[in-house]
Amino acid sequence: MDIIIQSLGFTAGEKLESYVREKLEKVENMDDGIVRARVTLKKGQEVADNHHCDIRLEVPGNDHFVQRRADSFEAAVVDAVDNLQKQIRRNKD
Repeated sequence: MDIIIQSLGFTAGEKLESYVREKLEKVENMDDGIVRARVTLKKGQEVADNHHCDIRLEVPGNDHFVQRRADSFEAAVVDAVDNLQKQIRRNKD
């Protein structure tokens, strides 16, 4: 699976990018049909829950897409990956 990480309004460090890749490995193991994962990270306004994470999994047929926000990028990524795992399980059943 090809993973494309885009950060808007800031430069994502290697530590954050490797964290995202590590979490997406869980999703990759669930479905062999995933072609690409497009991850967009962006900072919102200076309020609570201002770290946004959008993930689109490109698969044959309908893509899986989720948007999450939290107090940190790590929390937003974990929440997004958990939701994607639920979507994949639901589509397999």
